[in-house]
Amino acid sequence: MKHGKKYVDSRKAIEAAKLYEPNEALGTVCQLAKAKFDETVEAHIRLGVDSRHADQQVRGAVVLPNGTGKSVRVLVFCKEDKYAEAQAAGAEYVGGMDYVEKIQKEGWMDFDVVIASPDMMGVVGRLGKVLGPRGLMPNPKAGTVSPDVAKAVSEAKAGKIEYRLDKSNIIHCPIGKVSFGADKLEENFNTLVEAVVKAKPAAAKGTYLRSITVASTMGVGVPVQTAKFSL
Repeated sequence: MKHGKKYVDSRKAIEAAKLYEPNEALGTVCQLAKAKFDETVEAHIRLGVDSRHADQQVRGAVVLPNGTGKSVRVLVFCKEDKYAEAQAAGAEYVGGMDYVEKIQKEGWMDFDVVIASPDMMGVVGRLGKVLGPRGLMPNPKAGTVSPDVAKAVSEAKAGKIEYRLDKSNIIHCPIGKVSFGADKLEENFNTLVEAVVKAKPAAAKGTYLRSITVASTMGVGVPVQTAKFSL
């Protein structure tokens, strides 16, 4: 893959074989962000587990103290007696079978997060083939299946993110925007990594945190020192 001059120049600014402390790494990411828009900063966490085994799955959700910098549109599936509290918490769309049909028949997808009360999962389950591949299917581990829909909506609006392994045993998560600056990004980064460390499966053997890299949308990856988080 051929990279542009800005990317190549940024690559040269990263010291080979150096592992950066989190604040320095994030400061470097912000400094090297050259795009004309406010780039998202992501953390890429490689774990020493095997996602093919059910007892080595790593999945959960965490509220970032400084949010993600992105406004999210929330769809809530609940019974009518909870419509008002879901809307008061900030949900853009609240309903039941009407939204199932809208998604199935019209291909409507104008939302970023789906939350459901447990008693609605039988209905929401019909959308598994649509929501599942997009990572939008409500899940108790992610806090998106909850009897307290108002709290779930508030957390989603406040910057709650879900983390989960991909097939390469890596977690990819947004931790904010370049405009946040290194200090706020570091607070979000620490919160995410600490949550991932706490979620270590009992079946995981050897080094758990293999490597962490942070990067902006269009920028180069900066490797982060993991020693302070190691178990």
